Parts: sequence; C-alpha cells; structure tokens
Amino acid sequence: MDPIAVGIDVSKERLDVHVHPAGTVLSLSRDGAGLEELIGSLASVAPQLVAVEATGGFETVVVAALAAAGLPVVVVNPARVRAFASALGQRAKTDPIDAQVIAQFAAATKPPVRALPDAATQALADLVARRRQIIQMIVAEGQREKRAAPRAKRSIARLLKTLRRELSEIDADIEETVRGSPVWCEKEDLLASVPGVGSVTARTMLAELPELGSLNRRQIAALAGLAPFTRQSGKWRGKSFIGGGRASVRAALFMAAMTAMRGNPVLRAFHQRLRAAGKPKMVALIAVARKLLTILNAILRDKVKWQTA
Repeated sequence: MDPIAVGIDVSKERLDVHVHPAGTVLSLSRDGAGLEELIGSLASVAPQLVAVEATGGFETVVVAALAAAGLPVVVVNPARVRAFASALGQRAKTDPIDAQVIAQFAAATKPPVRALPDAATQALADLVARRRQIIQMIVAEGQREKRAAPRAKRSIARLLKTLRRELSEIDADIEETVRGSPVWCEKEDLLASVPGVGSVTARTMLAELPELGSLNRRQIAALAGLAPFTRQSGKWRGKSFIGGGRASVRAALFMAAMTAMRGNPVLRAFHQRLRAAGKPKMVALIAVARKLLTILNAILRDKVKWQTA
C-alpha cells in the first residue's frame, strides 16, 4: 500500500491540504484555529509524512505547530517540487493542485524527517544571518563609495558608520548568546581548536548546521552542499559538481578552508598533494572544505579537541 503522505501549500492567510492516496482535501485559515483543526484532522489520519513547501517564512509557524503535535513534518524545496510536477506533466498551478503535487512528491521521494532547531538555536541562527546581511550591506556601500560624488560620499560614510556600529552590537549579542550556554560554549571551543576555524565559522556551524556531530561524513557533506554530483551517460563522463545544501554554511567553510590551507599543517599538506596531482584550484579548495567539515563533524561527535599527531 502507498504510504499516507500529506502535502500542505502555505500562503499568507490559508493552508491548502491534500492527503495522498485518499485524495482528501482541506482548506483552512493560517491562524490558531486553522492549525488546531489541521492537527486534529491529521492525527486521525496518522500519516507517515507531512510535507510543507518552503514559502518565504510563512511555513515556519505551521511546521512548528505540527512538530510540537508529534507529526512527522518535513520542509521541502519548492524547486524540487516544481521539477517533480513538470515530470508528471502537471502544468496547471493552483494552491490545491500544489498541495496535491507536494503530497505526491513526499510519497514518491520520502524525504527524511529532521528535528526542528530549538528556540535558542533559531535565535542564534537569526543573529548569525543578520550579521551576514550587515556585512553584505557594508561591502555594497564600500563599493558605491569608490565611485560616488562628494555629497553622496558623505551620505555613504554616515551609513557605513551606522552599519559598523550595528555590526559590533550584533557581534556582542552573538557572544553573549553563545557564552551564556555551557553546551554551545563547549562546542565552540572544540570547533575553534582546529587551526583555520575562528569564532565566526564556529558560530555559523552551531547556528546553521546543528546536525554537526550527529551524522556521518557523507550526510553532513550533503547538508552543506559539499557532496559532488556525478554526471555520466554511456561512455561520456562529465565533470562532477557540488550544489544545493546550506549556502551560508558552505561559504563559511570555504573561507575557513582558505585560512586552513595556510595555517593548518594537515590541511595544507592535503591541499599541496591535490595541487601536485594536477587538481584545479577550485576542486582542491572544495576538497579541503569537505575534509575540514569531516574533521569538525568528528570533533563534535567524539568531543575531543584538535590534536596534531
């Protein structure tokens, strides 16, 4: 028998629900009463999987409510769902149809259910994300300043001063948050013991890759988007590419890898071997970033600081 899978299409004010394979449909308001009715309806169905499409943050409260009720909920990538719909030849697009496609996608692909980050981890992730946004604004304003007229330069200088002050306050908030948790403090110290890994990288891992230390090396590489995808057909062999995963985590690992290639003896030697074997610079960098991630995963798993043998 087909597994019972539920697809939920979330909009600002409404939830469209489809139960596969029964074909049951619901349309509920996205508020407390609607969520309560949704949980009651799904509890009686006992689905193996409840899939919610990521929708710009509107799905967060829905996912949290379903997870708190003990339902097996997973957030699915809209791009993958659209590709699945195209493969089915489903060209029409309405909210009820989207819910049906999400349910069929969940039943066919069975995406793994992962625990939601707790409130403290989510708060740290929000701070880390905000820090990244402020840095992007500082870089953008710095580029504008180079070609701005004198009057515009004064405006940019004032804004840069404000942004840098805000960055300092965000850094202080992150420091207070991490140091206020003995568990996070221990984890940060473990991660930062690896040459090349600073506090920014360590805190990005804590906030945006909470699975670190609990998965095997292949699973954690896939989450970070550092697992290569092989392309081949018959005798043709294409280049392997990385992609998907958590872009912010991958970016932090790339920055740490570039530092580690200079200051970490193990990763420096690893990088030199790859380059001596003829690997392109980017391929070598990706390999170093993945090896660094594997090391960090093992360190949190074993709770043992970096040791140079």
